[in-house]
Amino acid sequence: MRARENEFGQPLGDPLPGWTPRPHPPAQAIEGRFCRIEKLDPARHGDDLFAADRLAPDARDWTYLGAERPAGREAFQAWLETCAKPWQETHGDPLFHAIVRQDGRAAGLAAYLRIDRGNGVIEVGHILFTRPLQRQPAGTEAMFLMMRRAFDELGYRRYEWKCDHLNAPSRRAALRYGFRFEGIFRQAVVYKGRSRDTAWYAITDQEWPPVRAAFSAWLDAENFTPSGEQRRPLAAFHAPAASRDTQPTAP
Repeated sequence: MRARENEFGQPLGDPLPGWTPRPHPPAQAIEGRFCRIEKLDPARHGDDLFAADRLAPDARDWTYLGAERPAGREAFQAWLETCAKPWQETHGDPLFHAIVRQDGRAAGLAAYLRIDRGNGVIEVGHILFTRPLQRQPAGTEAMFLMMRRAFDELGYRRYEWKCDHLNAPSRRAALRYGFRFEGIFRQAVVYKGRSRDTAWYAITDQEWPPVRAAFSAWLDAENFTPSGEQRRPLAAFHAPAASRDTQPTAP
């Protein structure tokens, strides 16, 4: 299809008639089948999150996070209080959410950040999945619920995922969730006294419908055994275009 051109013969991007800035994410909870996404409340979620985090024998789950693992309960609470502060601002960013399992206990964190309402772009990050959430349907559903709010409820055009290019598990997760790899931003960030090359991934609103369909099919009760094991992996439901994307191998 030939690109649109202006009166000077220069190609132009697709028009967006009636476009307006997107709403800021609300504080209302999101209900799912395996989990519930809630605005982070340190007083209510602190004990559960700390207990879940301490099930890990070491700090390896914190290696690629912006913060170091707090040394004890008091330090952990202080860190949560810092994470929750942007919710008190009119257009706070980042907005941390607690991931609450079916048993009512918070077991993870994820945030909306780099919220660009004017361009309709939002990122998910600062993700901490504790051991009770890792490799569990609740963790995957949590990512779906946050995507669905951004696209279907708030009308954002682009949903981003970024990570240290050496963080191989995060990069695999991005592709599993249906993100497209877009490239490496070299020496993009300094954190914890070291340099970070950042791997960029995204889903656009045009790519969202088949991604949403894949998540919905995977989350269907028929895809799980009575004991809760998946019958088919999420990758089996994604359109081939999403699963064929290539990316440089992390060293």
